[in-house]
Amino acid sequence: MKPGVVIKILLVEDDELFRLGLRMRLQQETCIEILAEAEDGEQAVELANRYPLDLVLLDVGLPGIGGIEACRQIKQHHPHLPILVLTSRSEKTLIARLIEAGAAGYCLKGIPSESLILALRSVAAGASWWDQTATTEIRAAFGGNNVSASATQNVESRENPLTKREQEILALVAAGKSNQEIAEILYIAPGTVRVHVHAILQKLEVRDRTQAAVLAIQKGLVAKELLGGE
Repeated sequence: MKPGVVIKILLVEDDELFRLGLRMRLQQETCIEILAEAEDGEQAVELANRYPLDLVLLDVGLPGIGGIEACRQIKQHHPHLPILVLTSRSEKTLIARLIEAGAAGYCLKGIPSESLILALRSVAAGASWWDQTATTEIRAAFGGNNVSASATQNVESRENPLTKREQEILALVAAGKSNQEIAEILYIAPGTVRVHVHAILQKLEVRDRTQAAVLAIQKGLVAKELLGGE
């Protein structure tokens, strides 16, 4: 996200106390504005149609139609509106259904607030975000034949999960460029680079930039012409 851009969020959580805690924490961030709050799936769909949103932060265990169906319906009406799921559950079948429903990311409740803010910024910037605990489950979920072809296709696209922008950034990382240098080369904010780099590390399941660069070269995750220019 560009500096100064405010992420307009719909907060969907049926637990009133948990929702209050989330609201208080998120309101401390100048880059986040909570436009509306919902307590159930139907209300979430209705409010998503009513407000100009940048992101939906969605609990799964909702009364009514539930979080997964709410996610599906919101994506049907607003295919480009990213949805970040926040829940205490991490079953592989749930993750498979979330991917099928179009969720852009998944965080477990109890995630440090700083990580949640970074997840929100990443998803709002167009990246995906899968909790580290969930990443293993995602791979296991699609290792068998118990999921639909559409869900399998979604995850196969994540085997090289990087967007074009992330591939560009990873190529520059592999060339030894700093975040500041990458920002200057691509004409984007250093903070945006940091968000993308974090998303790259999460997607590739590596600890640092060096491992990401090595993996990019070994696995051919970055187009040769991107690497060749440096």
